[in-house]
Amino acid sequence: MIIRSVGELIRGRTLHTIDVGATITEVCRRLREHHVGALAVEEDGALIGIISERDVIARVIAVGLDPQLTLVSAAMTPDPRTIDVEECLTDALQKMLDGHFRHLPVMHDGKVTGMISMRDIPTEYRLMRQRYEEMLARNAAAEQLRA
Repeated sequence: MIIRSVGELIRGRTLHTIDVGATITEVCRRLREHHVGALAVEEDGALIGIISERDVIARVIAVGLDPQLTLVSAAMTPDPRTIDVEECLTDALQKMLDGHFRHLPVMHDGKVTGMISMRDIPTEYRLMRQRYEEMLARNAAAEQLRA
């Protein structure tokens, strides 16, 4: 089956969130419990950030902060880029590649409804994107030779 939209990809999945005032220890527990690499950070039901394994390592562990005392607000990525549920997977892939991140909150009618990761994007999409970039590079090189 060809997946055409982000919505098709996340259909039936549970969104895992955490409150901005939770501790990093709680983040780690939830990441482990749900076998995910990132959580949507909410405040009063609104998406305000994302916290990933990478955030925990770089902003807490690597700088010697105590995960039992450090709050999500101190380590999260605020105002993350998002993708609408109706957009296609190639758009999601491009956003992740452009932003150099691996997780992307999915929105529907202004509310976060899911999360996708780079590993959710089928290999075929990633390979198509790689081949496309290679073709563009070859065309650019050929143009330079002609000039």
